[in-house]
Amino acid sequence: MSGVFISFEGGEGLGKSVQASRLADDLRARGREVVHTREPGGTSAGERIRDVVLHARDVALSPEAQALLYSAARAQLVRDVIRPALGAGQIVVADRFFDSMLAYQGYGHGADLEGLRALTRFAVGDLVPQRTFLIDAPVDVVVARVAGRRGEWDRFHDLDADFHGRVREGYLRLAAAEPRRFVVVNGDRTEDQIAADVRRQVEQLLGALA
Repeated sequence: MSGVFISFEGGEGLGKSVQASRLADDLRARGREVVHTREPGGTSAGERIRDVVLHARDVALSPEAQALLYSAARAQLVRDVIRPALGAGQIVVADRFFDSMLAYQGYGHGADLEGLRALTRFAVGDLVPQRTFLIDAPVDVVVARVAGRRGEWDRFHDLDADFHGRVREGYLRLAAAEPRRFVVVNGDRTEDQIAADVRRQVEQLLGALA
C-alpha cells in the first residue's frame, strides 16, 4: 500500500476529534487526497454499531461485548474504507483505531489484553498506523472536561476518575512500547498550539516518506 495512515488517540474531552478534523482539512487544503474516518463508524454497519455501543443507555455491555462490537465495526471500516484508500495512495486520518480498545476495554475495564490483541489481529490483520498522535493530559483535566461536556449521553460519560486514570496510564504504556509510532502531545493547551505540533510532525513524516 502506498498511502499514509495516521491515527489520533486520547482520553475523553481532550480534543482528539477536533485535531483529526483539522489535520484532514489542512492536508486537503494543501492538495492531498485525504480520507477522514472515525471509530466506531465510517460505514453503515459501523454507524449502527456506534449507536449501540456508545449511546444505547438501556443496553448493558460487558467490556468483552464492547470489544467485540468495536472490532466488528473496525473490521468493516478497514475492509471498505481504509485499505482501499491506502491502496490508492491516499492519506487516511483516523479518529481512534485499535489502541482505543486496548486503553479503554483493556486497561480501563480490565479485559484481557492478549485476548484483545488477538481480536485486533483477526479484525485488521497486520494494519498499523504509521503515526499515532496521543493527545494526553492529567486526569483532573479529563474529568473537568467530561463534566462540562454537553450533548448526547455516551457510555463513558459517568465513569470515575480512577477509570480515566487507568485509561491514561494504558495509553502511556502503549506509547512507551512503540516510541517510533506514537507522538505524545500535551493536550492541556490551546487547540491552535496542539494543531501546530501535529502539523510539524506530519510534515516530517510526509517528508521522510516522499
